[in-house]
Amino acid sequence: MNLTFGLLIFPNVQLLDVAGPNDAFAGVPGAKVHLIWKSRDSIKTTSGMEIRPDTTFENCPNLDVLCVPGGGGVNPLLQDGEVLAFVRKQAASAKYITSVCTGSLVLGMAGILKGKRATCHWNAVDFLPAMGAIPIKDRVVKDGNIYTAGGITSGIDFGLEILADLLGEEEAKTIQLAMEYAPAPPFSCGTPEEAPEDIVAEARRRMEHSRQERLKLFGEAA
Repeated sequence: MNLTFGLLIFPNVQLLDVAGPNDAFAGVPGAKVHLIWKSRDSIKTTSGMEIRPDTTFENCPNLDVLCVPGGGGVNPLLQDGEVLAFVRKQAASAKYITSVCTGSLVLGMAGILKGKRATCHWNAVDFLPAMGAIPIKDRVVKDGNIYTAGGITSGIDFGLEILADLLGEEEAKTIQLAMEYAPAPPFSCGTPEEAPEDIVAEARRRMEHSRQERLKLFGEAA
């Protein structure tokens, strides 16, 4: 089975949101992975590293799997009609519609998450009900043919889970081993539930500007 994957990339995208699933998808023999944007000009990620799209909205083929990552650049996409139209078009024919981190907000604004269980980064999951989604605080959530993954690092988990759906557990496990994906973080501080209150407060402070931008888009009800 020759699968076609597509990752939407955009200015100020979170690099690991793209790289994690990309590496999982690219491990599939015969797979084609597209990086997609409006043009093929280089894009600067949140960390400053540049990546380059290999196809545009206009030239993108029908995808088996569409993935929308997150990052600081998500907020402008929530009001970008061209982006939302592209997501809707691909979602109409894709086997799976997926997201990592705050990318689920883009799926929500495209109308894809109405009545669906979904997750997001922990600092943005409370915006999902404004788009008709049912928020679930989990690392990976599947509802029908829609996969949403939580914060940045969960993109690898989601990538392997969707490969298990498409190709079976043996193939997914082989790719996991090839990636040597056996996370063992040095601290138990990866969720607000685990982290001390002062660490949570500092993390929220660093993300406050982006959250305030979203509050203006969604209203204080979020």
